[in-house]
Amino acid sequence: MLTVDYDRLGVRPGDRLLDLGCGGGRHAFEAYRRGARVVALDRSATEAADAAAVLTAMRESGEGPVAASSAAVRGDALTLPFPDGAFDRVIASEVLEHVPDDVAALTDLARVLRPGGTMAVTVPRWLPERVCWALSAEYHANEGGHVRIYRRAALDGRLAGTGLVVTGSHHAHALHTPYWWLRCAVGVGNERARSVRLYHRLLVWDIVHPSSPLRVLERALNPIAGKSLVVYVTKPARVAPPVAAPREPVGAAA
Repeated sequence: MLTVDYDRLGVRPGDRLLDLGCGGGRHAFEAYRRGARVVALDRSATEAADAAAVLTAMRESGEGPVAASSAAVRGDALTLPFPDGAFDRVIASEVLEHVPDDVAALTDLARVLRPGGTMAVTVPRWLPERVCWALSAEYHANEGGHVRIYRRAALDGRLAGTGLVVTGSHHAHALHTPYWWLRCAVGVGNERARSVRLYHRLLVWDIVHPSSPLRVLERALNPIAGKSLVVYVTKPARVAPPVAAPREPVGAAA
């Protein structure tokens, strides 16, 4: 289940791609399949190790092109262990809402993105997220939970403040919005509730059936009820310094 549109991000074979906050690794895995040189980073050592194991299995089974490569590391979004301009593409999916100093995180992401590179940032959409917060304090008031709800204009402003240029956006995962409302209504930790179990079963069925008719329904609902906001940005290429005009010889005719 991908949140980011790889064609809009511009992922090509050989691209150096950072998947920040990789979690289970879904975006890193797809980038590897497309031939990118992937680095999956997560603050959790367990998540990073799990992603590394899957990426290794993919390599051993020949699931990616020969030129593809992968690594998974533990790291912090505020102090990325990479040099300036290290990546052609960056994905930060459902990460910033967990980070108290999101401006510092975006600043470091902009630093490691090369001039001319592109980045996709996804966060929970304002209205679905606001309903979740209203239904359940447990949903967000816990260690590592969501610390803010983004409005589109605020996210755009933070991105622009780092020198990045917004190029487009869309919404995703409309079918997941009612699922999380249900989870919040019955208790976020209560996964045994019948309504939650049945809805989860439906979502899993949809994920494993690419031709599911629910995909058509979700695409229609995404602009209205998409759970995630996805914003695409680019880092402007460096402007070449002006070239001084050649001096005319002394005494040249006007």
